[in-house]
Amino acid sequence: MSLEDLFWQEFRRIARENNKTINALASEIDVSREPEVGLASSIRVFVLEHCLFSRDA
Repeated sequence: MSLEDLFWQEFRRIARENNKTINALASEIDVSREPEVGLASSIRVFVLEHCLFSRDA
């Protein structure tokens, strides 16, 4: 799977925050995504939403 460095960094940070491995978090995203949406795209959206909504908290 190909992600830009910034997305990898944030994805790793989010996984650490939640005491999960990146593989476990990716698996959660994978099972909940729409079949026509790629995993990399789903992870990018997950990271973006996490960053946007966590700053509002």
